[in-house]
Amino acid sequence: MDSKEKLKKFWKNKKVFITGHTGFKGSWLSIILNSLNSEIHGYSLKPKKNSLYSKSKIEKEISSNTYANINNKIKLKNKIYSCKPEIIFHLAAQPLVLESYKKPFETFNTNINGTLNLLECIREFSFIKSVVIITTDKVYKIDKKNKNYKETDELGGLDPYSSSKVGVEILVNSYIKSYFCNSNLKNRISTARAGNVIGGGDFSDNRLLPDIINSINNGTNLLIRNPGHIRPWQHVLDPLMGYLALAEKQYKNKITVNEHSWNFGPNKNSFKKVIDIVKYVKRLKNFKYTLKKNNKFKETNILKLNSIKAKNNLKWISKWNLNQSLENTIDWNSGTKNGTSSKNMCERQFLMYINKK
Repeated sequence: MDSKEKLKKFWKNKKVFITGHTGFKGSWLSIILNSLNSEIHGYSLKPKKNSLYSKSKIEKEISSNTYANINNKIKLKNKIYSCKPEIIFHLAAQPLVLESYKKPFETFNTNINGTLNLLECIREFSFIKSVVIITTDKVYKIDKKNKNYKETDELGGLDPYSSSKVGVEILVNSYIKSYFCNSNLKNRISTARAGNVIGGGDFSDNRLLPDIINSINNGTNLLIRNPGHIRPWQHVLDPLMGYLALAEKQYKNKITVNEHSWNFGPNKNSFKKVIDIVKYVKRLKNFKYTLKKNNKFKETNILKLNSIKAKNNLKWISKWNLNQSLENTIDWNSGTKNGTSSKNMCERQFLMYINKK
């Protein structure tokens, strides 16, 4: 049995509910689950025209779509009740650090209250068997030791985005301890923390790889902010496969650890400076850039994740190193420019990824 058939053995015909399914990660997740023959139900804001969701036309393959705000609790509850999902992935969020400085209320409201609405909804339903709530690597309180953060380390966020996600972590833990310890969802709800994801189809503003690709495509000069900042770079398929592994193990009620948060970070050789990424891609595709000094908004200098827990308990590994992740991101862009559909490029790279030994 090949890798895809092994995954299909579990995911085929599973009812999966995805909040934020029109976003970058949500679109990739929808494309993957569609290729595994899952029954997908989506709840999200309307997609932008210049988005992977729109370009891939994955909407046609999804059983039901509801375009609404995660803070509309009544609509969210009715949607969950109507499709009765077995598995929920909660990705709906305001996901950008710089945007959070511009729109702090929206960021806190969407990220914290949106998650609160979901938790309140699932309290009432017994058909749900697994819930994965996506947060971020930026939830950790940064110290001066340049350490790799593990799930039990202290939380703390300075910028509005990071602190909103810390709020989500505290909220989820409170609900697990207060309401789900003696319910059918005991050991079946988790938060997932991933690194700086990259990959084809990310068209967000103020993200390094999309900005580089825009510069390549349009011949424009790119301003690089925070060239010395270190991030745990990883291809989007890395954390998504972690989310799938976690959701499956929770569904089968095989989670034995008490800690309900999980890191899905890259291997240590993928912890690189922003300028290192820029220089590597420049060797693949030429573009112009200028270093920007005195960045107005503060961002974390160094972020590194310890993912031993996921490796030991979920048998999850980061399959693509940084160079492979960058090359596949650039190849995705080139492939779609040359006529291959966005959906086909995602499916092709998904197969490459899961078949890599």
